Amino acid sequence: MPILPVPAYHPVLPLTNGHMHTIYPTLFRTVPPTFPRRERLETPDGDFLDIDWHECPENHADTLVVISHGLEGNARKKYPLGMARQMNRIGFDAICLNFRGCSGQPNRLPRLYHSGVTDDLHTVILHGIHNGYRRIFLVGFSMGGNQTLKYLGENPGIIPPEVQGAAVFSVPCDLAGSAEVMDRPVNCLYMKYFMKGLRHKVQIKATMFPELFDTEGLEGIRTFQIFDDRYTAPIHGFLDAADYYAQSSCKPFMSSICVPSLVVQAKDDPFLSPSCYPWREAEASPNVFLEIPMYGGHVGFHLRGRENVYWSEQRAGDFFLSLRT
Repeated sequence: MPILPVPAYHPVLPLTNGHMHTIYPTLFRTVPPTFPRRERLETPDGDFLDIDWHECPENHADTLVVISHGLEGNARKKYPLGMARQMNRIGFDAICLNFRGCSGQPNRLPRLYHSGVTDDLHTVILHGIHNGYRRIFLVGFSMGGNQTLKYLGENPGIIPPEVQGAAVFSVPCDLAGSAEVMDRPVNCLYMKYFMKGLRHKVQIKATMFPELFDTEGLEGIRTFQIFDDRYTAPIHGFLDAADYYAQSSCKPFMSSICVPSLVVQAKDDPFLSPSCYPWREAEASPNVFLEIPMYGGHVGFHLRGRENVYWSEQRAGDFFLSLRT
């Protein structure tokens, strides 16, 4: 029953407010100094993925960490860069994965990224193994965390033995519940940001595939449910938004996870519904380690006393090091 004790983590004021803690890193965190090397991978379906390598400068590591960002993020956001830098500090190489269409160039195919995509993560992992890494850990933030847990649980038989652990943060384990929470007026600022980016991606796709993407009324879409009903679901083979949420949420797959997986959900996360905290799944699984700090917001986890190092980065590193012993 690996539900971990509440960690002794307490941020500085005013970051004990979940909304303040969510917004603070975006506005005030300095960009972690890193020097990524970009590589383009061809995917089995004829598309491409852009990945950023963060390699230890002193020696070639035998361990690789694959980092997946959140909704409307990319590999050059502050939080994946901070995680990659911390992994380098403890002797691991890292890849920050850009979801399709998130690297600054639209992907070739009609498909977009979405919460249930797992084939791209598998492609990157196989690429890491091809490059000689004997041990691979996974990190996922928010949507990237949902993809990571779903990947580990939906078909455990295909998970390479080199994949030996995962740490995920701020995960919308129940997509329908999270979408409902995000539709509340208190979250309108976040929704404005997310929908602006999603609408822009649809507009790009409409110029590439006008027969598949109808943009009439696009500017008026303000909620995930309407956007997913109209675009995400039909483009990716789901019946509607409800079907997409049901099939893509990681929560039903967590009981099948066979590698140690740390799931960190802040109690004050403004994006998560009560159904996004997988108590029963963790109680029933020997491999899902649920940790619920009192504070952290959504992908926040600022750490006082450590210059530009965040608690999530330290926590993931400690967890992975413990798996190596």
